[in-house]
Amino acid sequence: MDKRIDLIIANLRDVYDPEIPVNIYDLGLVYNVDVDEKDVAHIIMTLTAPGCPVADVLLEEAKQSALLVEGVKEAEVELVFDPPWDKSMMSEEARLELGFY
Repeated sequence: MDKRIDLIIANLRDVYDPEIPVNIYDLGLVYNVDVDEKDVAHIIMTLTAPGCPVADVLLEEAKQSALLVEGVKEAEVELVFDPPWDKSMMSEEARLELGFY
């Protein structure tokens, strides 16, 4: 796997929805991270709800997280709602943090 993907994921773990004390990666909002042969990062992600009031902020922060990685020239963030997000997509740490156990 491209080391840049690991670095992007590490940066995504610094992005938080202001209403939820868990980062967007462990919350399960990031479905895929890839870097293509032209050094463009592609992030596919969703939101906990389609009407999320901070959607634009989260998408921009996700994009900037990729651009911080050396060797990434551009970043694209695709917002999808299929499959819809649910609590089962969260990491074990996130479920513990939010008391879902």
